[in-house]
Amino acid sequence: MLRIERYVFRTAAYAFLAGLAALTGIVWVTQALRQIDLLTNKGQSLLVFLGLTGLTTPSLVAIIAPVALFVGVLYCLNQLNGDSELVVMSAAGVSPARLLRPFLLLSAMVFALVATLSVEVMPWSFDAIETLSAFVRADFIANFARAGAFNELTSGFIFHFRERGPDGSLRGVFMQDRRDPAHITTYISEIGKTVTRDGQTYLVLSKGTYQRPEQSGDSAIVTFDDYAIDLSQFMHNGDAVKRPRELSTAELLKIDKSSDEQDKRMAGRFRGELTDRLASPFYAFAAGLIGFAALGEARTTRQGRGVAIATAVLAFVALRMLGVAVTSLAVSDPRAAIAAWALPIGASALCLDSICGGPVKRAFTLWRQRIAARRS
Repeated sequence: MLRIERYVFRTAAYAFLAGLAALTGIVWVTQALRQIDLLTNKGQSLLVFLGLTGLTTPSLVAIIAPVALFVGVLYCLNQLNGDSELVVMSAAGVSPARLLRPFLLLSAMVFALVATLSVEVMPWSFDAIETLSAFVRADFIANFARAGAFNELTSGFIFHFRERGPDGSLRGVFMQDRRDPAHITTYISEIGKTVTRDGQTYLVLSKGTYQRPEQSGDSAIVTFDDYAIDLSQFMHNGDAVKRPRELSTAELLKIDKSSDEQDKRMAGRFRGELTDRLASPFYAFAAGLIGFAALGEARTTRQGRGVAIATAVLAFVALRMLGVAVTSLAVSDPRAAIAAWALPIGASALCLDSICGGPVKRAFTLWRQRIAARRS
């Protein structure tokens, strides 16, 4: 790599890193403020708060990195042109293809970063978030739930106990799950204790009843001596199966070969999640190439670049929004998965054609010349 290429790469990389840090920090703060009740209401430590909110960082970086790259490319090229450096490079014989090399290298690095986060790190982080959240809720029941108060563990799930015994057990336990209005479940017991077995946290109820309405309008009441409730199930609205975003990429790839009925019913969601993981890294190339296609050409200070910047911003925003829509559509239509791949790859190919003066650009230029000739 030539010295001028290293200079351009360094300028673009600094701009990208600064934008990534700033945007990620802003979004992280907004997400962290939503979890502030861990400190105020659930009595958790600052370490637990930072751990739970910090686990969202990989997903934030994966989404923000292409945007930060796009902003960094625009900033770098605009600065180079404003200092007349692009004009000097062009006069010295630096071709657009050579000037593009450092930006392609930076785009490839961002592609590798987003691919690693999407394929490997994000599934692990989401699974860790659910595990830590289950611990927080169990810890809240055992240590911080107030006696005599109706504590809402999650939306629609109420927990209440009369008093805490000398041994730490809960006396007079009442629990009601109203998240599904058609299947309201009520638990009443004399004693409750939280126990941990094989990494799972359970609330063991003793000497109580379990009540659930039937379709006939009556209620089924079951009396029990001991009844264990897996607290982690309440993180998934009563579904013990992991959500698609918590599954590893290898597990998602095996879904089509699975005979499990649950997997078959959720095949659309699995397909949409897998498509998003594998297609989203390609937006790094699209971001870098759209920015370069808009501002990579040297211009004098008299030639405004505002229209080019606005066009590039609108094009990238439209591409990303269309990509989100197509990925969502892939849940119900398998053909949309192909379009989710074609969007960033096709946009990158068109930008390369425009930068290098390929057949599409030559055909477009010829068409404009014919239109101008007819008007004249």
